[in-house]
Amino acid sequence: MDPTTQAFVAAIIGAGVAGGAVLAWALSDRQQHHPPAVDEPAVPAPVAAVLSVLRSSAVVVDDSDVVLKASAPAYAMGLVRGTSLVSDQLAALVSEVRRDGQIRETELVMTRRLGPSRHVSVRVAPLGSRLVLALAEDRTRERRLESIRRDFVANVSHELKTPVGAIRLLADAVHDAADDPEAVKRFSERMVTESERLTRLVQQVIELSRLQGDQPLDSPLRIQVDDLVKIAIDTSAIDAAAKGISVVSGGVGSLQILGNEEQVTTAVANLVANAVHYSDPDSTVLVSTKADDGVVEISVVDQGIGIPSDEIDRIFERFYRVDPARHRSTGGTGLGLSIVKHVAATHGGEVRVWSVEGQGSTFTLALPQAPVGHDESDLAGAPAPRPAVPSPAPQEKSS
Repeated sequence: MDPTTQAFVAAIIGAGVAGGAVLAWALSDRQQHHPPAVDEPAVPAPVAAVLSVLRSSAVVVDDSDVVLKASAPAYAMGLVRGTSLVSDQLAALVSEVRRDGQIRETELVMTRRLGPSRHVSVRVAPLGSRLVLALAEDRTRERRLESIRRDFVANVSHELKTPVGAIRLLADAVHDAADDPEAVKRFSERMVTESERLTRLVQQVIELSRLQGDQPLDSPLRIQVDDLVKIAIDTSAIDAAAKGISVVSGGVGSLQILGNEEQVTTAVANLVANAVHYSDPDSTVLVSTKADDGVVEISVVDQGIGIPSDEIDRIFERFYRVDPARHRSTGGTGLGLSIVKHVAATHGGEVRVWSVEGQGSTFTLALPQAPVGHDESDLAGAPAPRPAVPSPAPQEKSS
C-alpha cells in the first residue's frame, strides 16, 4: 500500500474514532440532563386527589374493566370487591359509557346476604379516552322514608273510613227512626262518640305530621314538670272517674326541663290516657318523676292488661294496636304512642317501656333536665336540644 493510501485510511479511522467519541459524549450528557421518561399513572394525580375528598362513592375503571381506584365508601357500600365491580348492571353501564362516551344515570338495588337491600343512585361518565368514572349515592334512607309516607297516607285513609262510615250509617238510622225518640237518642249519642273519635284522629294526625321532621326546637323554654303532669292527669280525669280509677302523682318535685311545653304535655297526657284506657276498673295509675344524671324521667305505671312480649317492639308503630277490638271500644286512634316517640326524639330524649301481660305496664319518658341556677334570660342563647335518631316509623300500644 502506497503512502497516500495509508494516509487516507488513517484519516478515515481517525474520523470514526472522533465521531464515536463525540457520540458517546452526547449520549452521556443526555443521560445526565434528561432522565428517562416515566409512564404516567393510570389515574392522574389531580383526579385521584379530587376523588379522595368526594362524599359520594367513586370508582374509576379502565378499558379492561379493572377497578384502578375506588373510594372507601365504594367498598363499604359493596360496589367493589378487590379490583372488580360487584354489580353486573353497573359493569354493563360502564361498558355502554365507554363505547359511546355518553353520560348515564340509573338507580340500582343491591342485594346483600346480611341486611336489607340498598337503593343506590349511580352516575357514570367517561374520564379521558380510556377511563370511566362511576359516582354512587346511597338513597336507601330516602326510599324508606318515601315508603313510610305512602304507608302513613294509606293508613290515615283507612282509619278515617271507620268513623266517617259510622257517622253516615248512624245518620241514616236517625232518619229512619224519626218516629222513635228512644232510637233517635241512642243513635245520636253514638254519632257524638264517633265524631269525637274522628276529631281526635284528625288532631293527632296533624300533631304527628308536625313532629315527623324531628327538627330541633328553635326556642326551648323552661318547663315545670309538676305543672305539665297536673295538666296531663286532669285531661284524663273524666275517663278515670268513669272507671273508678285513681290517678295519683308522686316522686321528686320542682323538676324542670327545656323544650316545648305543649308537645311534652301532649306526650305525658297520651301516656296517662293509655294507662287509664288499659287499666281495670277501681285500679290505680301512678305518675312519678325523678332526676338522674341530668335527665328527668316521667314514668306512668298502670295495673292494666299489659303487653305481650312479642309485641313490645311494635307498640310505637303508627296505628298499631295490641288489642284492636278493645282498642276501638275505647275510641283510641293508634297514634298516641307514636306522638310520644316523636316528642322524645325532638327533645333529645327517649321513651322506654316495661310490661308483663296481665300485670300492667310502665312507660318512662326521659328528657334532658334544664340547667340549674339559670333564669329565662340565660336560656335565650342556649342551644336547642338536638333530636335523637328515631326508629323509621314510631307508633303505639293504644290511645
